[in-house]
Amino acid sequence: MNFYDRHLLPRAIDFICGLPTFEQGRKSLLPEAAGRVLEIGMGTGRNLPYYRRERLQCLCGIDPGLHPLAAQRAQQAGIEVTPMPLSAERIPAADHSFDCVVSTFTLCTIPDAAMALAEVRRVLAPGGTLLFLEHGTAPDASVRRWQDRITPWWKLGAGGCHLNRDMPRLIESAGFTINRLDQGYRPGPRFLTYLYSGAASRG
Repeated sequence: MNFYDRHLLPRAIDFICGLPTFEQGRKSLLPEAAGRVLEIGMGTGRNLPYYRRERLQCLCGIDPGLHPLAAQRAQQAGIEVTPMPLSAERIPAADHSFDCVVSTFTLCTIPDAAMALAEVRRVLAPGGTLLFLEHGTAPDASVRRWQDRITPWWKLGAGGCHLNRDMPRLIESAGFTINRLDQGYRPGPRFLTYLYSGAASRG
């Protein structure tokens, strides 16, 4: 991992993902997490202030390592995080280990999102829930064209982020049933701010 990826990129992503457009979705979604919870792509811990500590049996976070900002936010929230420093494509946990998996602005960056979702489904217990908040392909053809044009360049400087992934299709193709889905443009550049938020169960 080079200097940019290790030091500059996490700070840049933390700033962008901390904008009100993205934070509002976290405030609405994260309080639903309960039981044994796994967060894929914990990053700098932007989600941590919004979990309800009393609802958590445990919280594990997948990332190359617990970022100092994540450690700070965990301490401020009074939440103990167990890091899993491996990729989401190979989750180091037994089948049915978690009651809830959380993914926020993560499926866009994972190289093999389909494999990661298959792993998420594997580690979810029967009746478990996938909570997701992601940006992705927009419904307007003109916006999609720009997303397709920009993505090859965007992902080079944005940690592999794809602007044009069809998140509902990815989730359903992995064997999940989407029980609730809120989608639409949020304030900001339209190529970046078409958001999908919701909950899915193992099909």
